[in-house]
Amino acid sequence: MLKKRIIPVLLLKNGRMVKGKNFKNYIDTGDPNKAVDIYSSQDADELIFINISKDDISKKKFLEILNRSSKECIMPLCAGGGITNSEDVKELIELGADKVLLNTILTTDLSVIKDISSKFGAQCIVAAIDYKRNNKTGELEVWSNCGKVLTKLNFFDHIQNIERLGVGEIFINSIDCDGMMSGYDIEISKIVSEKFNTPTIFSGGAGNFKDLIELFKKTQASAAACSSLFHFNDYNPIQIRSYLNNNGVKMRKLK
Repeated sequence: MLKKRIIPVLLLKNGRMVKGKNFKNYIDTGDPNKAVDIYSSQDADELIFINISKDDISKKKFLEILNRSSKECIMPLCAGGGITNSEDVKELIELGADKVLLNTILTTDLSVIKDISSKFGAQCIVAAIDYKRNNKTGELEVWSNCGKVLTKLNFFDHIQNIERLGVGEIFINSIDCDGMMSGYDIEISKIVSEKFNTPTIFSGGAGNFKDLIELFKKTQASAAACSSLFHFNDYNPIQIRSYLNNNGVKMRKLK
């Protein structure tokens, strides 16, 4: 069995961490620099930073946070939010990102994957897909721009097209489950993780340790992304790693 990872996700806006529900109603959850220091001391597997604001001030603060984090911690860092080309990727990597998270740009231009791969390697690309289920038809919809724009993409075809081009990992985020802390979308996580070969990170819904156990035991997920789990509970990565190991989920060794 491949070793699993727990990845805290830091949503950033105007230099602060925020968290919402279903991609809406964001509230301030604290200082990202303090959170990075805590995650670093508690053996988090990786960190994902996502800048959810398009304004220049927010981007400047986002880059400053990323740069500081790369100097203060040794865990892999993934950064995303607003990436549209290889120049954006170059900037993030030079500031210390080990991986970059592409999302909205992939809904309109998949060729950017080839360009970034040729310059930085496919392993640094994490392809993100935000989806939710249509209440009337039951179909899975792909959304872009932080859940503001509904695309016409077929969910599974979109993943397949991304996988054909080659990326390091795929990040699947359920808008329906986001911030609800009632568990991951196990049905879709199971289908995606078994249907595709690219390592897959699932996000949206983690509210307690049992949600993580369920994800790892019922699906082939490579990693569980968590945000509310850490923001609104007393949990930390050390506790979670210990709990999962004691319950038969083999975690990636850090030391």
